[in-house]
Amino acid sequence: MANLPAPFVLVGVDGSDTSKDALRWAARQAELTRAELHVIHAWRLPTSYGYSVDFAGAARKLLEQVADEVLGDSMSVPVTLQVFEGHPATVLIDAARDASLLVVGNRGHGPVIGTLLGSVALHCVHHAPCPVVVFRHPPDAVSPTGSER
Repeated sequence: MANLPAPFVLVGVDGSDTSKDALRWAARQAELTRAELHVIHAWRLPTSYGYSVDFAGAARKLLEQVADEVLGDSMSVPVTLQVFEGHPATVLIDAARDASLLVVGNRGHGPVIGTLLGSVALHCVHHAPCPVVVFRHPPDAVSPTGSER
């Protein structure tokens, strides 16, 4: 019998509050199912830049800060942090190839537009090779002006 990869829950993190909540949920799901937790942050070069910036380093630092804030040292399953250059939707779909579950946050834009999925979440729902959970803030977390409370 061939060696199968260890089951893992994949979660995309961009530093937003919703992605932090998605990470909390994914971490708990990984613990409940005894799966590894793979946390991914994707970054892209700005369309215009004229100076030397370590975008990959900044992305790695953001991912480490979010993981430390949300997970701390309390995880009972292995955690892998990965940073990739590319469009978040494409990176997540590629990384989800052997995942048991893909978890993403939906940042939303307000009480009406916020009912729609974001472009990354929508792409993942339609193209992921595994089940997808889109984590959203409850409707009461959005103020009438469209900003999160």
